[in-house]
This record gives sequence, C-alpha cells and structure tokens, in this order.
Amino acid sequence: MVLHLTHWGAFDAESDGKRLTNVRSWNEDPGENGLIANVASAQHHPARIAVPHVRAGWLEQGPGPTTKRGNDRFVAVSWEQALDLASAELRRVYRDFGADHVYGGSYGWASAGRFHHAQSQVHRFLNCLGGYVASVGNYSFGTAGVVLPHVLGSMYWELKSATAWSVIAMHTELFVAFGGLPAKNFAVSPGGISRHETEKWISSAKARGCRFISVGPVYDDPPSAGAEWIAARPGSDAAMMLALAHVLDTEQLADHRFLERYTVGFDRFAHYLHGMCDGVPKSPEWAESICEIPAERIRELAREMARSRTMIGVAWSLQRTQFGEQPVWLGVVLAAMLGQMGLPGGGVGHGYGSGAALGLPDLIASAPTFPQLRNLIDKYIPVSRIADMLLNPGSEYDYDGKRLQYPNIRLVYWAGGNPFHAHQDLGRLHDAFGRPDTVIVHDAFWTATARQADIVLPCTMTIERNDFGSGMGDPRLFPMPALTIPHGQAQDDYSIFARLAERLEVGSKFTEGRTAEDWLRSLYEEWRTTLAQDGHHVPSYEDFWVSRYIEIPVRQNDQVLLADFRTDPDANRLTTPSGRIEIFSERIDSFGYADCPGHPVWLEPEDWRANGRGKRFPLHLIANQPHDKLHSQLDVGEYSRSKKISGRAPLRINPDDAAARGLVEGQIVRVFNQVGACLAGLCISSNVRPGVVQLPTGAWYDPDPSDARFCWHGNPNVLTSDRGSSRLSQGCSGQHAMVEVEAYVGELKPPRVHYPPE
Repeated sequence: MVLHLTHWGAFDAESDGKRLTNVRSWNEDPGENGLIANVASAQHHPARIAVPHVRAGWLEQGPGPTTKRGNDRFVAVSWEQALDLASAELRRVYRDFGADHVYGGSYGWASAGRFHHAQSQVHRFLNCLGGYVASVGNYSFGTAGVVLPHVLGSMYWELKSATAWSVIAMHTELFVAFGGLPAKNFAVSPGGISRHETEKWISSAKARGCRFISVGPVYDDPPSAGAEWIAARPGSDAAMMLALAHVLDTEQLADHRFLERYTVGFDRFAHYLHGMCDGVPKSPEWAESICEIPAERIRELAREMARSRTMIGVAWSLQRTQFGEQPVWLGVVLAAMLGQMGLPGGGVGHGYGSGAALGLPDLIASAPTFPQLRNLIDKYIPVSRIADMLLNPGSEYDYDGKRLQYPNIRLVYWAGGNPFHAHQDLGRLHDAFGRPDTVIVHDAFWTATARQADIVLPCTMTIERNDFGSGMGDPRLFPMPALTIPHGQAQDDYSIFARLAERLEVGSKFTEGRTAEDWLRSLYEEWRTTLAQDGHHVPSYEDFWVSRYIEIPVRQNDQVLLADFRTDPDANRLTTPSGRIEIFSERIDSFGYADCPGHPVWLEPEDWRANGRGKRFPLHLIANQPHDKLHSQLDVGEYSRSKKISGRAPLRINPDDAAARGLVEGQIVRVFNQVGACLAGLCISSNVRPGVVQLPTGAWYDPDPSDARFCWHGNPNVLTSDRGSSRLSQGCSGQHAMVEVEAYVGELKPPRVHYPPE
C-alpha cells in the first residue's frame, strides 16, 4: 500500500492504476477518520469534469457581462481550443485594460500538496503576465487576523506559537472554550494532519483533573465526556466576557501588577466596563438578559477562572459574525486580567477547536513551497468582499484604517477553492459573477463555481499526480506519488499554466525550463540545503521519495505562548504599536469606527430578535463547519452522501422548537429569511439550544434556475447576509442568520448539482 496525505489525514491506498481499490487510515494515526472514504468514491463520480468545456453563450457571443452564467449549457472542446480561447482572452484583457482588471481568485484548501498548490500556481502564472488584484485574509479567521495584530501581534505568529496541547494536558486546571471544542474540527488542517492526537491530550488533561467548559449554543461532538455546557445565546459572547471582566475587577480578582507591566489601556477599558461613560455597568445582571445565562453562574465562572490555572479558548466561529472583533479582543483582555499569560497552561488561544494545527510545536522551517513571484499590482480586497467588488467597481470602503476603492474587474481567474461554499448571500454572489467579461475556472468537479464559469479546465485530484505534502505546523513531510492515472483528460494546474504561458510568451518565466518533477526535486533540495546550514540534516530527495515520510525538526515541544514576553517584556517586545498587549488601541481608536472602537465593547447584532428582523425570523441559524467533509470538498463522496437526509443537508433543531412547528424527524423542511431560502432534512436534537437551528456549510450550492436565492440542496449561505464584520476587518460574517423553518409542501425535485450541467 502507498501512503498519501489529505487535509484530513494520511491514508494507505491500493490501486489498479485507474482507481483506488482499498483505502484505510494510516496505522500510525491514533484517530479514525471516515472522511477518507470520500476520496475513492468521488474520483470517478459523474460530477468529475472529464474534458474542457466552454459556456455556449460565451462561445457564440464572446466575452461580456451576462445573466446566463450558472444557467447556460456547456460545450465540450479540445484542450487546444480551450487553451487558445483562454490565452486570447487573457491577452485581450491585459492589453486593453491592464493587470488591475484581473482578479486572481483562489483559496488555499484546494490541494494538500505543496507544489501542486493551486493558489501558488495561479498567482505565479498571473504574476508572469504582470500581476493581478489579490485578496487578503481568509474566511476562517479574517476578522481576528486584522484585529489581533493591533492587540497582541501577528495572527500567524500566534498560531505558530500557541501553547502546546502537551502543556495544556500537564498544567491547565480549567479550560473555558468559547465556541466549544468540536471534535470534527480536530480532524482537519490546511495541508494535512498526520496524527490526530488532540483528543488524546484532552483526555489526558481530564484524567489529571482539568475541567472543560463549553460556551455556545451547540453542544457538538464533545471531545471528552463530562464537559460542562453553558448554552449561551448565539452572538452574546462579548457580553458574557464583559460580565466576567466586571466580576474580576469589582471583586479584586484581577492581576493589576500584570496589567501595569505587560498591557496598555486598561484604565480606558475599565471606564467603559463600570459604566462611567454610558451609565451601564457591564455586570452579570446586565449580561443575563443578553446571554440568557443566570448572573450567578457568570459570577461563579469568573471566580473559578481566577482561582485556577485557566486557558481561555476563542474559536474562530466567534469572529465569523457581525462585530466579530469584540469576542476575539475580549479573550485577550480576560487572559490579561487573570495575569496568567506566558505561564504553562494559562492564557489564551485563538483557534483551539477550530482545526488540528493549533497547539502543535513550532517547526524549525516550514515545508518547501512553489514560489509565486512578485505581484506588481498593489490593489487588493478583503477575501470576503468579492461580491461587493464585482457589483460596485469604483466604490470606496474602509479597511483597517485605510480608505480603499474597488477595482473594475473584467476577468476572474479562479483555481483552487469554491467561493460558492465560503461566501455569504450566494444569490448576490451569483449576480456578481455575471458582471465580469470572462470567468475562467480550474476544477476537478462540476461545483457551483465551475458552473458559473465561461471556460472550465479540468484538473487532477491529488491522488492523480506526484507531489509532496505537509500540514500547517505538522512535523512530517510525506512523498505523495500518484496513485492512479488522471480521470478523463484532466491535467494538473502546472501543466495547464505552462501551456498557457507558452501561448502568452512567458513560458520560460513560469516554468524556468523545469518539468513538474524537476520542480519537486529542486524545491526539496533547496529546502534541504537551508536546513543543513542550520545544522539539521534530512535525507536526499531520492531517499525521501522512497520513504514513508521524514520528520521536520521542531523548536521545542513544550512551547508556551508569550513565555519570553512574560520573562522580559522590554527585550521581547510584541509587534503591537506599544510593544505591549493593547487593551486600548490608540491606532484603532484613531480610525473612528463606531462598529469597532478603541477598546472592546458590546454591540448588539442587527439580526437579533430585539428588532424587526428577529421578530419575523425567530430562530438563530448557526452555519458552522460540517462533520462529513472538509468545507465543501468531495461532497459527492460516499461518506458525505451517507450523512444527508433524502439528499439534503441535515438541519438540527431543538425538540421544543420542532414541536412548536409540528415538525418531525427526517422531514424535508424549508429554511428561509429575507435573504433567501433552502431545503434541508430535519434532525431533532437536544444538543442544540432552544431558539437555535444548526445547518452546516458544505452542501454544494444548487440554485433553482428561476431563483438564485433558493437552494434545493441545503447550502446555508443562501441565508447569510453579505456584509463585513466591521469597517476594521471587513471579515466574513456568514456564521449567523435569523431564519424561520416550516414543513416543505411543494414538489421535491432532486438536487442537480451532483451531476454535470447540460
């Protein structure tokens, strides 16, 4: 059997050369992962794209805005014709309009391999042509990624330096997980996770006596039995955190020596906390009506946190909402008030429970990557503002203290990822994709993004090409030889871009005269040389390629976030403007944003039941990550399909809310609000708090041909509003929406999206 790496783990596989015949979890991985079953069953599914296609309207009428994208028929063409058409259109747009009219869309989850990483491939190719309009941030933690550099330092530094799970298992006495610790998220990591060990560390901590408290509206996949569930109202985390801070300060439980030495601005925050500026002390009694958690439980939790070695976990889900900056910032403030930052097992972590990478020891060097070259265009957008950009060229908007302008995009080139999974208000995104002259997409499957394209170029899956892979922060590098031949006429992204580059007379710049195999060897040997110069020796490429994997050295196994800073804050200044933890940020305050002022505050979300929209749509939708796939990847796979209800995504609802609406288990229901509607299969569960429904993302968007705002398949992002979390970050706010649920009584048409378009 041959070892292979995916975003959700390593597996051993056997093949007859055309398809996988046997797939099983790697025997060195202590965790079982059903997601692996999706790989073999998806490879030759009818939704695979076998040959290049061109949208009929584009082929007949040429480039230009249209309302037909997503509903038009496609024409199969040869590779030569497809590449000729694509290269001619690229030449036209770059010549007549310039590189700042091209958007280079991608998302990093496309491939687990390091060389055949679609984002690196498309960006390098477009940089060879003169550049492109880029995106910054991501959907996962785009909001935290903007606010944390002002408050604590780079988000990526914090991810790499997060306190190790092994330290938590040994030292933490109380783990308060805002947003929970769902086991489904421990299964995945960008690029892969070789050994699923998080649940082992949590169990070890519990055996030692550590208590886990999950704060959130869904008690989902508890990683270890016995965790207390505080079922707070969705979106109320900032209010609860403020009340906890109020108790710590009023009961003299806050560590003011730590605050004075390591932070700035606590006095400004305390002024707000005690109601000196608005007459409203942020007490547990104040928070009770917001969070719907008894004031006494909030007060006692604050006392527990103060008398314990406490780790505060803030899941990325908390910041994927309107005003998502506030709970992220308050997690830092609470940890600072406890005075345990930099101590083993104490402090804060952003993303525990959101993926498998957080809590892994920092590597000496990350695995080799394909260089993207320099982008000569300085225009960019926050990644979750794609629809705004396409619909409103020339409009101005705020972002992180800057006043920016949306470019006028003529051509979208997308390779890697599926924006019709991650983005908000898919009906609006559908309209936005009609605005460019041309959309070119590389995809292995007929996803919604491929169906919105004019030129569709079929690409390979990881099992169909040679590569090497390593997950974010994972200490192992795996050779990934191709397990089968490609499906149909699919080609890898590198080959496609190399052929296009030749037509556009930048072939030598893109390939540097190297084949894909040459690049694999060159990238590895360059990385090996760099490690050797630092005294770390890894095998030659030849020895690596015939091995199962090699180990990447780590800096230390027992890392503690901010340990050096705590030892000497002057010698180990943070990268914040003050060099300290910024409870009040003068820089953010100078921006003048009412939706994200100079210190964390409570801001009521627009969608809450207290206003008109909440009254019309009384159920709070949580659109979190699925457990049967990674994002929307391989939704056609056997494991993913087995978890659907009558072919629809499952909607979980509390028994009381189901009974009040006369709904029964397994029923097909219509979920709707002012943004859109979708169908789902009903699952009644007490693990969802009353007043809340949970519909995971990942079902491929399957719009009705006459109404792009209705999805037959159950994608919750037809329901989420397309607005930035605030003027500071413009992050994704697609985690929450207010909805209503009713029995579906119309004709039940089967989803079309798992089969090729006309």
